[in-house]
Amino acid sequence: MNAVRPGLLLVAQRELRWMVSDRLALLLIVIVPLFGFGLLSWTFSHAVIRNLHVDIVDADRSPTSEKYVQAISAAPGVSVAWRSSDLNGAMHSIRSGRAIAAVYIPPDFEKDVLALKRPQIVTFYNRQYYTPGNNAASALSSAISSQTAALVTELQTEGKSFQPGQLIAEKYVLSNPALNYAQFLLRAILPTILHMVTAIAGGYAVGSEYSSRDPAEWLRAAGGSPLAAIVGKLAPILGILIIIMAGCAVIIDAVYQVPFRGNSVILAAAAILLLIAYLSLGALLQLLVRNLAVGLSLTGIICSPAFGFVGVGFPVLAMNGFARAWGDVLPLRWYIQILFDQAVRGLPAQVSATPFAILGGLAILYFLLAWLRLRSPKSTVRSKHPMAAAAPVSGPPRMGRSFLLELQTARGNKTVFGLIVLAPIIYGVFYPQPYLGQVLKRIPVAVVDQDRTELSRGVVQALNADEALSVDIRTNTLAEAQAALDRRQVYAIVGIPEGTAREVLKGNPARMPTYIDAAYFLMYSRMGLGIDEALGSTNLAIAASGARLDGSLAHAAITKNSPVEALSEPLFNPTGGYASYVVPAAFMLILQQSQFMGIATLGGAAFQAGGSEARRRRGRARAIVGQALAHLVLALPGFALFLIVLPRIYGFATLGSVRDLCLMVIPFVLAVSFLAQFLGSFFRRGESAVILFIATSLPLFFLVGVSWPADAIPATLRNLSRIFPSTSAIDGLVRINQMGATLNDVFTDWLSLWALACIYGALAIVAGFVRNRRTGHEI
Repeated sequence: MNAVRPGLLLVAQRELRWMVSDRLALLLIVIVPLFGFGLLSWTFSHAVIRNLHVDIVDADRSPTSEKYVQAISAAPGVSVAWRSSDLNGAMHSIRSGRAIAAVYIPPDFEKDVLALKRPQIVTFYNRQYYTPGNNAASALSSAISSQTAALVTELQTEGKSFQPGQLIAEKYVLSNPALNYAQFLLRAILPTILHMVTAIAGGYAVGSEYSSRDPAEWLRAAGGSPLAAIVGKLAPILGILIIIMAGCAVIIDAVYQVPFRGNSVILAAAAILLLIAYLSLGALLQLLVRNLAVGLSLTGIICSPAFGFVGVGFPVLAMNGFARAWGDVLPLRWYIQILFDQAVRGLPAQVSATPFAILGGLAILYFLLAWLRLRSPKSTVRSKHPMAAAAPVSGPPRMGRSFLLELQTARGNKTVFGLIVLAPIIYGVFYPQPYLGQVLKRIPVAVVDQDRTELSRGVVQALNADEALSVDIRTNTLAEAQAALDRRQVYAIVGIPEGTAREVLKGNPARMPTYIDAAYFLMYSRMGLGIDEALGSTNLAIAASGARLDGSLAHAAITKNSPVEALSEPLFNPTGGYASYVVPAAFMLILQQSQFMGIATLGGAAFQAGGSEARRRRGRARAIVGQALAHLVLALPGFALFLIVLPRIYGFATLGSVRDLCLMVIPFVLAVSFLAQFLGSFFRRGESAVILFIATSLPLFFLVGVSWPADAIPATLRNLSRIFPSTSAIDGLVRINQMGATLNDVFTDWLSLWALACIYGALAIVAGFVRNRRTGHEI
């Protein structure tokens, strides 16, 4: 049988043999994306958020107040978990995490309703936990409004005249009518995980040539052709990732029954271009530096924060110039736009032509740059990157000696020093950029005014006056507005039917159809709130009937239409700043991941440089504790930066005491250190930790309960998430620093961290004890 001639096919065969023999490559390319997708699928298995815990303070305890309590209990989105006797107890419930919101019904509530004094029901909700807080506030507002409407009918029956003549927004949800979070998040997060895995896989395949293989042999297998070399190396990985991406997409459609509305061909082509672009980008970075560890670190810096820059959470239109520009050079940004236009909105294929062309251009650009770099004579020369070895130690290791040696080793290893010390600085500047706009403002909407009266003109003015909205298009037909919506010129349509003013003057409710795009949930909720505010202010003007809004006549008219005033008070993040919500939690996860990968890298690097003897020395009990103390010293500057310095620079709340913060940080770092030392003792290479764990950040973020409500996470998964220090640490640190909680409020989180530190410390010591007696099986 004739041997395969040098060329593309021989390179591909060489890569397949390497992947089979290199378990780390198989884990990265196959297991990591499937694990991440499975974890997130499980996390979002409750697609609609329900049963958010609420604390009610009923200071009236009358039949009327009890009806409001029953209405809240029956609301589908919330669950009355506590009934405190006063607001102090309710605030403790919110700070400690027992409840996401509290409702206060004042004393003499029923008496004031009957006396037409328009008493207030106040809802306090935790907007530091943005998604669950806003969902709870919305559910509570709907329940209170429904009961108030029932109260109006009841009082009318008793002979008290309440004549509604109001504008009512009749909302129609476009793109995602069930408000299914799985449809919104799962579809977007799958390519986010895959783009990172793809870039790392492409980088690892190329970088391994400079760390453990032979780049000259690689080119010889390609017959001296750089084009055959790069295509043959990346093609097998591309084929595997295409199968994984297609399989996951089928699962989303079949298992979660998320409908696909658009052109499957253009989306499939875009997915292939996305994979090619990131394989090429990962390869390019390795070819530029010819150092596997450094190249992987650069890949992580580019890919890890990409989810924020592509506009899934915080829309692109609200980002600053740098964030938009950086997002534009990321292929993921354009793939996500195509994905939402085709899979979610079901728009014609030509609408996606521009983002498809840009995505294709980026894929070609990064591939050409990688190919041109491979043509350079330096591409077959390995760069010198000696692994920092532990200094020889005579006699049994002491805790103090291990402490000093670990500091010295971390400083001498560029990868470790970069992960533990430099990465927090880089991410501290880079990560918050997409979110610094804080509040989403001036979202373009269209108005279809078929009434053309003074009232309709007042509605348009009210919509324009709301900071969330900007009436960019006024048309006479719904078709024209729909065309603008398809072109992404507007994101909502407000209709004012003919005869609206006439119905209001007759004292009848006038329904105004509003069509809101729910492809991006933040925009949907913000536009819905803006429309409600605009119509609310218009209704006040209608109720006042020309009287001064602060006068007695206006008050009497308003009371007839609404005998109970509902106030909604956001806590801890009163302006609703998106950065104030997402960045503090993300900072803690960044610190965990950078510390974890850096410490685990030290374990692999020790074996790589000093073999089994170096590993045995690191695995002794005193050495493990001494190394953990060194990691604590190395971590403290990053924590000070993220918890004290940067929140003040960016204007985030800093309500916690430094003492309580330090008391939470110490067990957090120790737990991360012991876990990393335990897992790192199984690695034979320094880069193993970066390759395996860099893509886990996004799934872990959603398990914390900040972005995705803890009450919506399956109980089993929520309990399993406690094995990661980040779950308890982020919850506790955010509550202390952003919400003013005390250590007593987060005592459960603090105790969990100490338990993890003890458990992982014991595991690391036992693993070292066992390894000192026999050779382990490392990867």
